[in-house]
Amino acid sequence: MCPEPPRQRLSRANRLRESRAFTALRLEGHREARGCLVANWKLAPDRPVSRLGVIASRRLGPAVVRNRAKRLLREVFRRHQHELVAPVDLVLVARSSIVGCACAQVERDFLGLLRRARMLRES
Repeated sequence: MCPEPPRQRLSRANRLRESRAFTALRLEGHREARGCLVANWKLAPDRPVSRLGVIASRRLGPAVVRNRAKRLLREVFRRHQHELVAPVDLVLVARSSIVGCACAQVERDFLGLLRRARMLRES
């Protein structure tokens, strides 16, 4: 029998929601930018799972554009959350260049950012 792959859900337990958590990551965490996104993160070894927060400012455009950008960032994290070296608290900020990007381009930027930050497991 094959081992069951880990669930790839992004539940409430996996989301950063409090503004103080966003502020703490911005002040105390690491920052890396690549392509269409910026990441602020801090290792959270005391947590069982990684948590994600997403920011898309009004400079991106109307609500439809901002919501698409946030959906893309959440989807990319959801797909690769189990490839992280350790649980992290992560805030992804959409840059204006994400407008019109395909999911594959956002995924490339996200994975490149994680590799540069040495947060991905070696495969």
